[in-house]
Amino acid sequence: MRFPTFLSLIGFAVLTIQPATAQEPEWHSTASLIGESKYGDDFERYDYVNPDAPKGGTLNSTTTGTFDSFNPYVIRGSAAAGFAVRGFGGGLLYDTLMQQAIDEPSTSHALIAEAYSNPDDYSSATYRINPKARWHDGEPITAEDVVWSFNVLKENSQLYNRYYENVTEAVAVNDHEVKFNFDQTGNRELPHIMGDLAVLPKHWWEGTGPDGKKRDVTAPTLEPPLGSGAYKIKSFVPGSEIVWERVDDYWAKDLPVNVGRKNFDIRRYVYFRDSNAEWEAFKKGGLEDIRPEYRSQNWAQGYDFPAFEEGKVVKKVFHTKSPEPMQGFAMNMRRDKFKDRRVREALTYLFDFATVNRTRLYGLRTRTDSYFVGDELASSGVPEGRELEILEEFRDQLPPELFTEPFSLPDYSERGAQRANQRKAFDLFKQAGWVSRDGKLVNDKTGEQFTIEYLGSSPTDEIIAGQFVEDMRRFGIDASIRIVDQAQEVNRMQNFDFDMTTAVLAQSLSPGNEQRDFWSSSAADQPDSRNLSGIQDPVVDALVDKVIFAKDREDLVAATHALDRVLLWGYYYIPQWYTPEVWLAWWDKFGIPEKQPEYVGADIDSWWIIPEKEVALAAGGSAQ
Repeated sequence: MRFPTFLSLIGFAVLTIQPATAQEPEWHSTASLIGESKYGDDFERYDYVNPDAPKGGTLNSTTTGTFDSFNPYVIRGSAAAGFAVRGFGGGLLYDTLMQQAIDEPSTSHALIAEAYSNPDDYSSATYRINPKARWHDGEPITAEDVVWSFNVLKENSQLYNRYYENVTEAVAVNDHEVKFNFDQTGNRELPHIMGDLAVLPKHWWEGTGPDGKKRDVTAPTLEPPLGSGAYKIKSFVPGSEIVWERVDDYWAKDLPVNVGRKNFDIRRYVYFRDSNAEWEAFKKGGLEDIRPEYRSQNWAQGYDFPAFEEGKVVKKVFHTKSPEPMQGFAMNMRRDKFKDRRVREALTYLFDFATVNRTRLYGLRTRTDSYFVGDELASSGVPEGRELEILEEFRDQLPPELFTEPFSLPDYSERGAQRANQRKAFDLFKQAGWVSRDGKLVNDKTGEQFTIEYLGSSPTDEIIAGQFVEDMRRFGIDASIRIVDQAQEVNRMQNFDFDMTTAVLAQSLSPGNEQRDFWSSSAADQPDSRNLSGIQDPVVDALVDKVIFAKDREDLVAATHALDRVLLWGYYYIPQWYTPEVWLAWWDKFGIPEKQPEYVGADIDSWWIIPEKEVALAAGGSAQ
């Protein structure tokens, strides 16, 4: 699966290859799960980049919270900006075996691995390492590094362990070939999700640090690690700032995936206490050069400050064709009050998206109505064809209406809708054993009031949940918002210590093994899994396997429709909203290719600094 974003591509690559015989493996350097890549194995560079883009300058960025580690692959500690997000991928420091394409869905290109192959039954995968691949100290990247990285990550990262649970071993065939063996066949994705494996330097991690002690890959560290990527750490202030510098002799700078990209000499990240402080820093200038805008109020009304009016700051909408993430209120079913589906459905009826969109989101958002938003994988209508065949296997375990009614969310746009939706919510609560007494929603047997605490970590959470919390209070629920710092939020989320929170799950056009981490029973009680709701449903487990083992695209679409429909009718999330475009604002010091990749919207790594503009902005002026 792949998770595209405009600032970084994170997640999981999936590759499809041509049949290969056991006697003569067929090697490929580019592949796609959905049709043929427009580049093929003759890929030379992305067609939108400027191959002559100059190198130089500084990209200033901001982020919130703090950091205390340069090891993103363990649960302990908060990794610094620039490292892998949630421990997947290589971030700025480490290269991966393959790199996910930026302008095509479910496509990957060679990076550390110059080619890959697998047998017809998808029982294994072999990656061939580019003999030019080097660590920053000049040592070659070897098959032994890959094997060691796989073993360490699977053993110490619960996320990797779940994702690669069917990978039994990694074997070094020789210095430049690694074979991954699996305990199953027929999973078209599994042989190739290994392409996103971050490769770590065995000799460095098993060496001795400046303190004379042996390094520990299982623990947080603030010793800048040895890497292989386009950047390395130049300097840092723990918890406050980290500065990355471009590696001049980066081994992969001329590979097709990097031509015309990775152009900034310096990438600097400064930490702020919250998103409001970040916004003020952007308006002032000098600390954040490019701002992805997520707040509707800012986009609609906030760009009236002097620098924008003087033309020093530019903003633009970039349209994207990539799938939208599923964003919604996750209800934690590890807590008894959310275990009854009728309770979760009742709460769904209390969420007035129409009013929130009009009064708080400036009418700029679209309602989310699927776990696979905006593409052919979203279910609709009533089940039919192959999807119906799949669901028939589980008819006795599913709500009868799933087969006869299209799923729909409560609509508050019509007059009188609020009363009707609240009446429906009250009836559902009553069926589940909750009644109204003295203006409070209480348990019919114990008299205890229904309570919900929404967990967030920024002022934006007040915007997201504020209206909903007010409506729940009026309904008789003791609802509140708890805003904690980022470190506390991470800790509480890792340990599922919350009633309700906003979850964002990036989906792709090729769902696969990651669905286990989202929905499976095995992930429900594993700390730091993305099964935030704690779903433990044998039907969901079975449908996830049908997605993973789909024999072709048609079967994958049908299985995903079935999974989507069952998740919707389970009311595990209260769907929120999405925006089918990317909002970016930036200080005018960049050269930008005339064309940007429509799939992700914008590829910041393809931009470059115009020196005279950078100097003028630093001096307080502007260069035309």
